[in-house]
Amino acid sequence: MDNQQKLQQAFTVALGVQPDAVTDSLQYNTIPEWDSTAHMILIAELENVFDVMLDTDDIIDMSSVKQAKVILQKYDINFA
Repeated sequence: MDNQQKLQQAFTVALGVQPDAVTDSLQYNTIPEWDSTAHMILIAELENVFDVMLDTDDIIDMSSVKQAKVILQKYDINFA
């Protein structure tokens, strides 16, 4: 499983949405499933899947799937 698939799976598990809903344009609070509670579940899922510990600024800044990729790249996780 590549990092793109891992990211998609983490969002799918944390938000309870279909995999095809996880696109770069998906943003925080634009769907009912991605509220503040789900955001913390998502952070925990991403930390678990990618074996990283995100800092507070990164957690706050993670406002979309696209932004999640940018943030994770700071932790040496690359997306093709």
